[in-house]
Amino acid sequence: METALQLAEGNEVLLSAVRRSRKLLNRRALVGAAASVVPVPGLDWAVDAALLSRLVPAINAQFGLSPQQLDRLPAHKREQVQKALAMVGSVMIGKFVTRDLVIRMASAAGKRLTVQQAVKYVPLAGQAVSAVMGYTALRYLGEEHIKDCVRVAQAAQLALPAPTR
Repeated sequence: METALQLAEGNEVLLSAVRRSRKLLNRRALVGAAASVVPVPGLDWAVDAALLSRLVPAINAQFGLSPQQLDRLPAHKREQVQKALAMVGSVMIGKFVTRDLVIRMASAAGKRLTVQQAVKYVPLAGQAVSAVMGYTALRYLGEEHIKDCVRVAQAAQLALPAPTR
């Protein structure tokens, strides 16, 4: 399975967007892992949903795929993006992120999250496993979204925005 960096290989602008997105993803996944350690039922799910609802638009913006950025594109370019979205099948690109979209995305990692809830209550070792699983689940979801963004940007031949700090 290819990584986002492998998909973007040969295109420095895309590689840069992938690196920036991964930096955002790593920070959010660490916060999610920290929340997973706390043995309060449902807290980690709430934190993960909040993190994803902010992370996905931030990643979209790195690739010029936020709703506002897409609205500024010429009509023919928007059409190319729509075709690329249909080809990739992403439900998170170019849309306002709602609770339903986050739940749909998180359902992809549902088994991991269920096991994470169960092991959380085993003293120390269970909390460590829960943190690792929380980090891994967020990383997986984020990486898949980054790959989708790369595919759409390539298929639509988008000129990516300048890096934002």
